[in-house]
Formats: sequence, C-alpha cells, structure tokens
Amino acid sequence: MFITLHDEGGIALDYVTMALGWDPVRARRWFGAPGKDIDLNAAALLFADDQIVDVVYHEQLISRDGAVRHLGDSTTGEGKGDNEIITVDLTRLTPRIDAVVFIVTCYTGQTFEHIENAFCRLIDSVTGVEIARYDLSGGGAHTGLVMGKVFQTDGVWQFASIGDAIRAQHPAEAVPQVRALLV
Repeated sequence: MFITLHDEGGIALDYVTMALGWDPVRARRWFGAPGKDIDLNAAALLFADDQIVDVVYHEQLISRDGAVRHLGDSTTGEGKGDNEIITVDLTRLTPRIDAVVFIVTCYTGQTFEHIENAFCRLIDSVTGVEIARYDLSGGGAHTGLVMGKVFQTDGVWQFASIGDAIRAQHPAEAVPQVRALLV
C-alpha cells in the first residue's frame, strides 16, 4: 500500500513523526518478581538507492543533515503514550536520500509475543493526523519490525506500509534485512 503524503487540502507533507510506545514489564503474579525490562528502540535508516547513508536511533540522535531527530531513549516503556519519537523534516533531507525506513527493534532481545501494549505509528507532524499504525504486541517470535518507508518518486514523498518481521536487536543488524525490502 502506497500513500502519497499530503494533507487534507492536497498540500504535500513536509514533516512526519514516527512514534513508538509499549508498557513496562509487570510483576509476575506467581512469583511476585518483575521480569527483565523490555527496551524497544525506534530507528530511522536513511538510504540512497539501496545504500545505507545514515542511521538515527538511541545512540545517534540526529542525522548528519539535521533533518531526522530521535527525541530520546526510553529503556523501560514507562509513561503513557509514545515512549520514543523520531521527527523527519523532509524538506531538509540531503537530496540524494530517496528513502527513510522506520524500524522497531527489541534491544533486550524479547520477542514481540512477550511485549504488552506495544505499537508504532506514523503521524503528520503538523496536524497530528495518524497516517499508519501497527500493533506490535503478540506479534510473534521476532525481535524487530520494518514498519514502512517514506520514499521519494519524481519529487513527491510517499509512504509504503511494509510490516515485515525481522530478527534484530540493534539497527545495524537490521540493515541487510531492510536493504532486501527496498526494491
């Protein structure tokens, strides 16, 4: 599914946000002790053709051109709503960047079937309208998900929903799997 990024008036979107949220591990009823904390991570992989050019995630908060920003790392999922946010100013991206791929990985290694109330979404940053949303909880025996990609065709930015499971705890582990999805 491809969505041309424009607002209700047909004007091209210049700013999008990827948001990730999840709930922290609760105490186990039968033992009374909490399990290992869950640390999900939002990341944006920037490509020129099929070559990785830049990565924005919890260890590199800003792209080289300043167009993509990770607003901070949550290591437990504490708090309501979005726990990690990545903003993208499409007007400031280096011209050779033709795709921004959004991924979620579980840094602590739990599979999505063990994570409660997890979701990721893409939002029009100006209006707050949700463009796409994925519920991640109960999602299976994988540690990552390729949410989708924002890509440019003939000067127009579009969003393609991907939703493919991957095995990755760190964005670097995801790059070869993501590269195969760019074609």
